[in-house]
Amino acid sequence: MLTSFDFLMKALPLLLYVLLALAATSCKSAEKAIFRLSGTPISSRLPPLEVSTDIGPWAHSEGALPEDARLVFQRELQQNITAIADSAQFGYAKLTITSANLKRTGKGFQIIQLATLLLPTLLGLPMEYYCGQLEAEVQILNAKGEVIGTYQGTGASRVRVAMYHGYDQTSAPRMADVAALKEALSQIRPQLEHDASRLRDQLLTAGPMAASLEQ
Repeated sequence: MLTSFDFLMKALPLLLYVLLALAATSCKSAEKAIFRLSGTPISSRLPPLEVSTDIGPWAHSEGALPEDARLVFQRELQQNITAIADSAQFGYAKLTITSANLKRTGKGFQIIQLATLLLPTLLGLPMEYYCGQLEAEVQILNAKGEVIGTYQGTGASRVRVAMYHGYDQTSAPRMADVAALKEALSQIRPQLEHDASRLRDQLLTAGPMAASLEQ
């Protein structure tokens, strides 16, 4: 004879499917939020730089897409770090993700949701959370490939899976990874601000990449 708990376990896949179908039509859209950045640009922008990324452990995450790191880093440089690019670039900005971890929390709450016929979720309470942890390093290299600055940052995120004011279970892990990266970059930005004058002088002294390659 099936107990109430056994019934809930057997009904779990169907109920979750119904929940996801409802959530897909009522959760926030992740596409606009993925590449939206905040914060103040550095006061003395660096010359245009070529973007390079090494995503390391992030490549195995169930959340972010492999190209997300490059696109977010490129947006960070264009919006907050470097001058408007023309035909010349004066070196490289390399992003390396050295550590990345993504966890799901709140699974126990799903049992309560099912026991109450998903009423808390329909009222807008979160179903679960995706939590991201990330460590990143940014190096600035001149046109000769010489490292002239290295900076580290850490990021953490907590993204809810919820109707109305959360994300669905497809978008939430991606948002958690990207949000952690954004926080790490926001920690690195003041370090670049502090070194901006020195970095700018050294990049300009080494010259643009095309000229450096001809030497």
